[in-house]
Amino acid sequence: MSGSPAGAPGAPGAPGTAGASAAPGAAERVVEKPWGRERIWAETERYVGKVITIKPGERLSLQAHRIKDESLLVLRGRLRLHIGPDQASLSTVDLGPGEHRRVPTGQVHRFEALDQEVELVEVSTPELDDVIRLEDDYGREGTNAP
Repeated sequence: MSGSPAGAPGAPGAPGTAGASAAPGAAERVVEKPWGRERIWAETERYVGKVITIKPGERLSLQAHRIKDESLLVLRGRLRLHIGPDQASLSTVDLGPGEHRRVPTGQVHRFEALDQEVELVEVSTPELDDVIRLEDDYGREGTNAP
């Protein structure tokens, strides 16, 4: 008899499999952005996994989330993370490969690549459209446009 026993991890109906993709690699997509791109490699009802690539000298919107909670791990390059409880109280921290941070719900934040391309992994709750853009170098403030 082949296959996983009922209730075993990965078995149909096993705990933790609700909302997961049926086939490995299913639904992977790339979203082009003015500052680089996002490769969404996992998207379920419970979490999202992305690889974010930021071009040298570019930065994402200054933003916050009402629900979304995210954590990041820098793979390559130097990332400047601007973060704080509000726009007037931002601090910056530079992160290199192997360094990580959590961006809790409600925190104002921005990712910025310094003089080289940055690649990072972001794992978050699944609310991809939960973006409050406070400032944007590309004229998208007040929207959740890509």
